[in-house]
Amino acid sequence: MALDIALLHAVVAVAKAGGFREAARMTGSNPSRLSDAVRRAEEQLGVRLFNRTTRTVVLTEAGRALMSRLMPAMNEVDAALDALNNFRNTPGGTLRLNVPVSAARLVLPSIVPGFLERYPDIQLEVVAESNVQDIFRDGCDAGIRYDDHLEQDMVALPIGPRSQRFAAAAAPGYLAKHGMPQHPRDLMQHRCLYGRYATGVIADWEFENGDEVVRLQPKGPLICSIGAAMDLTVSAAVAGVGVVYLFEDWIKPALNDGSLQPILPEWWQRFSGLWLYYNDRRLIPAPLQAFLDYVRELNAQQQAG
Repeated sequence: MALDIALLHAVVAVAKAGGFREAARMTGSNPSRLSDAVRRAEEQLGVRLFNRTTRTVVLTEAGRALMSRLMPAMNEVDAALDALNNFRNTPGGTLRLNVPVSAARLVLPSIVPGFLERYPDIQLEVVAESNVQDIFRDGCDAGIRYDDHLEQDMVALPIGPRSQRFAAAAAPGYLAKHGMPQHPRDLMQHRCLYGRYATGVIADWEFENGDEVVRLQPKGPLICSIGAAMDLTVSAAVAGVGVVYLFEDWIKPALNDGSLQPILPEWWQRFSGLWLYYNDRRLIPAPLQAFLDYVRELNAQQQAG
């Protein structure tokens, strides 16, 4: 039975994504086009591949049977097409990275422009999220994580600064009104602006000075989701609402222009930098290999400098 390979790609995309909207986002298509392609595939095959409701799209038994045989074959087709990159002057294709919001905001801006300039035929898609997820869930090729979130059986490559700090700060006006804390525990008497993970867990504030470690559960008038929403805590701190405790690089512009004043810098806790990780037991796509080589080159320059 002959079936247009474009229809097969649509079926595989929807099966991987678990829905038309997400599949459209991953493939750069649109939901109605994918829905029509799946409908035509089902008509040609004579079987229903998905059970659809207003909220879910789930493979039928026939669909699961097809996917168990089809996905490996389609992966081989993709690998064969990607191998053609070896015959190009510059690699092309799509590279998908799953990264924390902090990496997208603080690390990638110094890397991505140069990479895309060197490899104009590569399209980079960055999936930034605060939740730690399996990088392959969204069809990503690699992920960026802190070392405590590295997955097993992954190869890790350093990316970005190797050491970072948390930094506490507040507006000069706020400190003039409420006083400068002399010890981290004094912060329990201040209006803290802090974050909550998607799991519902409040992020502790941890300070360190020599052998002494102080861990606090912040209290205050503003709680934001960990991730891009933390920009709101910075804006609120600048406006004099309270004390913020975030990555130093995140609030450095406000520290540099004086709109925020550092609090207890001798207590700011250091932590190790980010890692780019990937599974080297899979065939490494040419765009990913180009990115790995580019990051290694930057790392060598940083060490030499």
